[in-house]
Amino acid sequence: MFSSMNKVGGNNTNNSKVYLIQEIPGTSQGMPKYNIMGAKRYGDLVTLLPEHSQIILSPGPLIVKLRTLLKNITPDDHLLLTGDPAIIGVACSIVSDITGGKYKFLKWDRQEKMYYSIEINLHQK
Repeated sequence: MFSSMNKVGGNNTNNSKVYLIQEIPGTSQGMPKYNIMGAKRYGDLVTLLPEHSQIILSPGPLIVKLRTLLKNITPDDHLLLTGDPAIIGVACSIVSDITGGKYKFLKWDRQEKMYYSIEINLHQK
C-alpha cells in the first residue's frame, strides 16, 4: 500500500543509502544504459548485484547474499528497483522482513525527469 509520495528529496545529510538492486545494463562495458545520478539526492548509492544476476533454479544462494547485503537497511533508506523483476520481488520481501513492512523506494517520473520517494507500510490499514 502506498502511504505517501514525496517530491522533496534534498541533499543526503543523514547518511541515508539508496540500494541499487542490480547494476544498470551496460555498466560492465562502461556505458550504462541510463543515468541514475538523480537518485543520489536521497542517499549514497550502494550496488547490491551485478547487472547479469539471475534467479535460475535455486534462489537460496541469492536470497542469502541479498539478506547479508541488506542487513543494515533502515526505513530511512531507499531501494532503486532495477534489474530482474524476480530479484526485485525477493529484495522487497527481504527488506520488508527486516524493517517490519516499512520501506521506501524511488520512482522515476519521465515527465518531470526526477525521482520521487514512495513510502510503503504493508501493515497500514
